[in-house]
Amino acid sequence: MSAPRTGRLLLVALVALVSWGHVGSPNVFFDGTAGPYPVRVIVRPPEVIPGLAEVTVRVKEGTPERVTVQPVQWQAGAKGAPPPDAAEPVAGAPGLWTARLWMMTASSYSIQVRIAGPAGEGLAVVPVATARVRTLGMQRPLGVALSIAGLILFFGALSIVGAAVRESMLEPGAAPAPRRMWAARTVAVLAGGLLVLLLAGGWRWWNRVEAGYQEKLYQPYQITAAVRAGEAARVLRLSIDDPRWGTGKDWSPLMPDHGKLMHLFLVREPGLDAFAHLHPVPVDDRRFVVPLPQLPAGRYAIYADVVDESGYAQTLVQKVEVPAGSAGSGGDPDDSFRLSPPLAAPGAVESPLEEGGVMVWERGAQPLVAGQDLDLRFTVRDAAGNPAPLEPYMGMMSHAAIRRDDGAVFVHLHPVGSFSMASQEVFARDPALAAAGPDGMAGMDHSAHGMHPAPVSAVSFPYEFPRPGRYRMWVQVRTGGKVKTGVFDLEVG
Repeated sequence: MSAPRTGRLLLVALVALVSWGHVGSPNVFFDGTAGPYPVRVIVRPPEVIPGLAEVTVRVKEGTPERVTVQPVQWQAGAKGAPPPDAAEPVAGAPGLWTARLWMMTASSYSIQVRIAGPAGEGLAVVPVATARVRTLGMQRPLGVALSIAGLILFFGALSIVGAAVRESMLEPGAAPAPRRMWAARTVAVLAGGLLVLLLAGGWRWWNRVEAGYQEKLYQPYQITAAVRAGEAARVLRLSIDDPRWGTGKDWSPLMPDHGKLMHLFLVREPGLDAFAHLHPVPVDDRRFVVPLPQLPAGRYAIYADVVDESGYAQTLVQKVEVPAGSAGSGGDPDDSFRLSPPLAAPGAVESPLEEGGVMVWERGAQPLVAGQDLDLRFTVRDAAGNPAPLEPYMGMMSHAAIRRDDGAVFVHLHPVGSFSMASQEVFARDPALAAAGPDGMAGMDHSAHGMHPAPVSAVSFPYEFPRPGRYRMWVQVRTGGKVKTGVFDLEVG
């Protein structure tokens, strides 16, 4: 394989690692219920397909007797899925169960978590998107051991060939003649040449297979974005220009998530001091437009969350230059934006909100550590210091976005986790789930995710930061009929 080609493939692999699903944060978090059991499920998808996914189930209340997990591929459905695997309880950690599942294809899956115990049975459905994002390198000790074994086999084969020519026709105890000795050496050399040719052919075949696999590594759809300068009102035009769009057996159209075909996040670089959460509308099957709010000019990173009808959720990434100009009009009523000081040293746990009030991050005294399961909890107070009653915002009590300063991590969170609600609805259509009845569908009950029987002024998000670094969080709530955004800076060790 040529060096330039290898470099291109490595670049594709790097882009895939930072672009699959939520950027740089592929783990899926679910906070909800499985029948009578409140649970938190964390799925760590494999980066190599076929591969093993790590599934952690934390049962917050109750004493389950059995926990099973089952991967269901969206096309195969429950009837075509493998039998459920029994999760194992973690010693010394009551309520914590773990399992490993084989994910055989790059596709959209649901992980069906079933819990049984004295309180009854329950089901939680966690959508997961799998993709080939890298190849596994061979460990050096294994490579050395295989090389030594290969040399032994190579020279052993030559020794067998030579011995067969030299001694196979001799009487017991007779010595081979010089002529037979030369014949044995000649045949061994010819056999060696043949083996070298076979090895060279195998090497070329392996390189072709490897190149084919590398070319199939996950790449999000390519998009272009532009804001035309000189217009009376600024409008962002976004187009999905990828040749794969609309073609191929695995392609499917987009479907709404929280009632929107696309959730678009704009973050100004490098200070992260301007943030917008917008909802473009389609012009046709490839192009979207959205009027921009009163954002300052500059270079912005674009993160566009979309969901296919297969349930496959992904984040499309691009950059765009926004010129100075006035705000556009006629945008979605759920569009919002927030201006704030540039990314600063972490420490502040209170963020003033638009038009008065404050959001408080109840982070506690423990340091933030990468890979640690967290509850990011926030409370909202009005201008008078009283708890502010929160209202549903696109079916949720809150939305949050988290980005690392260098853009290597970006994630869109909800109080129920990081999975796509639209993806979960796709899997809820499975006749096997529908036949389970209300109890079997308890894991799909989202009534607690949007409307609450009593006013609430606090929200929390399940998450674990995938890597160390400096981050900024934007936490959005609706109160008093208006969307307000708290901004927090933090350092993850």
